[in-house]
Amino acid sequence: MKVVLLGTAAGGGFPQWNCACALCAAARDGKLPARTQESVALSGNSRDWWLLNASPDIRAQLTTTPALAPGPGPRDTPVRGVLLTDAEADHVAGLTVLRGGAGLKVYAAPPVLATLAPLRDLLDRYAPWEWVDSLTEGGFVLSGGLVVTAHPVGPKAPKYVAGPAPDDRWVTAYRIEDLAGGGVLLYAPCLGAWTPELDDLLASADCALLDGTFYAADEMGMAVRSRGGRQAAMGHLPVAGARGSLAALAHHPGPRRIYTHLNNTNPLLDPDSDARARVSAAGVEVLPDGAELVVWRTRGVEGRGVEGRR
Repeated sequence: MKVVLLGTAAGGGFPQWNCACALCAAARDGKLPARTQESVALSGNSRDWWLLNASPDIRAQLTTTPALAPGPGPRDTPVRGVLLTDAEADHVAGLTVLRGGAGLKVYAAPPVLATLAPLRDLLDRYAPWEWVDSLTEGGFVLSGGLVVTAHPVGPKAPKYVAGPAPDDRWVTAYRIEDLAGGGVLLYAPCLGAWTPELDDLLASADCALLDGTFYAADEMGMAVRSRGGRQAAMGHLPVAGARGSLAALAHHPGPRRIYTHLNNTNPLLDPDSDARARVSAAGVEVLPDGAELVVWRTRGVEGRGVEGRR
């Protein structure tokens, strides 16, 4: 299974257009690499490619990734569709860029599909798409030999949804298995809390792309002098702390573990920061936009494998 990290930043990208925090200033000065908003592409056969979320930066991400170039026909594309983890604007806005792409499939949880109804109507006027419940019992199979199951991991509805009905299936994680190579990818860029189900999913994964939005529970208030409650309401489990994701990942040394969806206030954006040193010492990685991975498992042989070009 081939995996490309198209973008690794949280909503707004890095640097964020309206932020003058120290990290964004360093990025504007060329001292830190810029990052586009989080999205991933993956394929089981190097011909059929699927997007995990569709960021507002998807056009630039597609045009700078050779494997996703159109052809051989004038309107042919290797992109077959999108798997959405939620209905947040930074994960669905890129669908409008893909309008007119014939025969695309979009997988999402029922509350997400319902919320996107007006957008679905708009997009279907350009070219009919297939909109599929990602939580269908037994999972589903993607072209290219990938078997997918979606797992609810949070109840947070997007801010733009007025008075959302209570539902614990707004946010999902995906377990994606390559039938040919046996490799398993866990994709969970949005986590409000750590759960026993996440432990179970990690136990069978060879590689995990995980929510690294905030390093600390109070970092947003420290970086941009905002009220800490705003960060807490965003529904992202911090990396650090006794109940943070890094402590939970200490129990799962087997899979390759990578943080993504990094907020512009996150010190992990700085390779020389103490935060990056602590995460690296724990065996967890922060990779740049464009990083390429090959995930596989050798049956009958002890161990798992993940290659990567960074």
